[in-house]
Amino acid sequence: MGLYEEKTGPNQRTYYLLSSRCISIVTGSAPRLGPRLVPRSSPPPQSPAMEGLAPAVALFRPRSSTRFPVLLAADSGAARSSPVADGRSRVSRRSLEASPPGAGRSAVRKHGSTESAPRRSGITRVPKLGPAVSTKRAGRRKDPLINLEVSHHRAVAAVRLLRIEKGKAFVDLLNEKANDSGDNEMGYVERTLGFSTRYLEDRDIRLVTVIVAGTVRWKRYLDYLIMSLCSEEKMFREMEPLLLQILRIGFFEILKLDVPAYAAVDENVRLAKIALRPGAGNMVNAILRKLLLLKETNSLPLPKIEGDDRAQARALSIIYSHPVWMVRRWIRFHGKDEAIRLMNWNNSDPRFSLRVNTSKGYTRADLVKRLESLQVHYEESVMDEFVRIREGMQAVLQAGLLKDGMCAVQDESAGLVVSVVDPQPGDTIIDCCAAPGGKTLFMASRLSRQGKIRALDVNKGRLRILMDAAKQHSLDDMITDIHADLRLYAKETTAKYEKVLLDAPCSGLGVLSKRADLRWKRQFEDLEELMCLQDELLDSASTLVKPGGILIYSTCSIDPEENEKRITTFIQRHPEFAIQSVCGYVPTEFVTDEGFYSSNPIKHSMDGAFAARLVRSMH
Repeated sequence: MGLYEEKTGPNQRTYYLLSSRCISIVTGSAPRLGPRLVPRSSPPPQSPAMEGLAPAVALFRPRSSTRFPVLLAADSGAARSSPVADGRSRVSRRSLEASPPGAGRSAVRKHGSTESAPRRSGITRVPKLGPAVSTKRAGRRKDPLINLEVSHHRAVAAVRLLRIEKGKAFVDLLNEKANDSGDNEMGYVERTLGFSTRYLEDRDIRLVTVIVAGTVRWKRYLDYLIMSLCSEEKMFREMEPLLLQILRIGFFEILKLDVPAYAAVDENVRLAKIALRPGAGNMVNAILRKLLLLKETNSLPLPKIEGDDRAQARALSIIYSHPVWMVRRWIRFHGKDEAIRLMNWNNSDPRFSLRVNTSKGYTRADLVKRLESLQVHYEESVMDEFVRIREGMQAVLQAGLLKDGMCAVQDESAGLVVSVVDPQPGDTIIDCCAAPGGKTLFMASRLSRQGKIRALDVNKGRLRILMDAAKQHSLDDMITDIHADLRLYAKETTAKYEKVLLDAPCSGLGVLSKRADLRWKRQFEDLEELMCLQDELLDSASTLVKPGGILIYSTCSIDPEENEKRITTFIQRHPEFAIQSVCGYVPTEFVTDEGFYSSNPIKHSMDGAFAARLVRSMH
């Protein structure tokens, strides 16, 4: 931290306070920041942040190594920070109407006094620090405190992880960009930590998303190591939630992101000290440095894969951070090697696909041209309407490609389910569990303005989102929404349809790479409930099919008992239906021996999904 002094008038001096994160401009007397400032022998190299400033007349440095957080108030007065007995940085909210000159720091003005006090020269407004610092209102307070010393993306990530554990937030922050997510996150940070941080720019939002999603995915692995490095298990079990989240972030950065050790340690220690207390920072420092030593010597205390099947599944569940029941189930159905490859896929960064909106006249070539202009790398898909992207989703969102209806984010596995349905001009199709509507919109776009889609769902709010998207894609005139429970609707209606799609509620075990927190929400007991529900919905959907019509059952699961077994038991209950092979509707690499459609994350590098095509007899 340096203090640059410049004479800017006959009786006026301007001080440029340069720290590692900001420049503060103070006109008047030298600012008081705790440690006394003494001259430094020679100035450091010119910082890019100092470009445009007048040459420094005097350069200073603090004599003490103690660092005090710089706290600014986002109103006309500035906030002063001062260390107190418990080590927390507490900030006075009164404006800088200080005591008369010479009165010293101890002099205070009586609260509520109408007597005007001389105004001390100092920070009277938030300095213009560029786009990195926002003076936008965060939360409910009129004058939020902005802490420029804390790593802002780590503070936001820690608070978001707290909210995820309480079930009050989703992992993916990118999807909320359109809803002023930056402002919302600052509000949550201030209410949780007592101060705000720099405003989230686009790069920060991406970084928060990576840290949060990765920390959630690797939670079991990280917690095992944190507990191993604590002096006793009780210390881990009773650890306060915010401290645990900070440690998880530090461990994830060191072990999985390869963040430089000094940055991971220093920034998370500082966050713990300021957000909690100095003792918490000391604890974070000790544990992270112990982790670094173990990593450097390749001696992390991980369990060995040995013993019986149950013991091996427990070890694998820690090393690859998945629930034990899930690991045992995959080993049972796919074998250990395939289960490990599947867990590695789930822990990798998700891959996204974009589907061009042909109903507006766009082609894949048009979409590719826009992606090239945005310098977003892409790969062509097995489907004509799709392209794959690994990075650059933020650029796609900012360019308005989704908002303008040029394309939609949709995985190819879902697009192949629509291919199994095979919508043709003139068809009338009912989508029985339609929301949020990706398959509905794709089916409507394939009807070439001839035909109708009935979108049925039990959730009214999600149906509204579907219809808004339909309007955005100019397909709202082809889609009619029906708010109902399929089981009740099937009993009350006399309508029959040529094609009925049941995209059934399922475990979602095929989409765990995109839904980082889903693995921790699912329990083994959920599968039995879901399979009962799937049977009920299949029975109801079957009554809506015309003689000679088609019933398509699909899931985003890779579990055989949610997929093939459900079809087998359905045919036993409804002999009037027969399996029709999907060969000819999807590429042969996706066709199983039984004639079903199945996508596998390991084999096809896309989400796992399943679909069966069932034809009803004419009698």
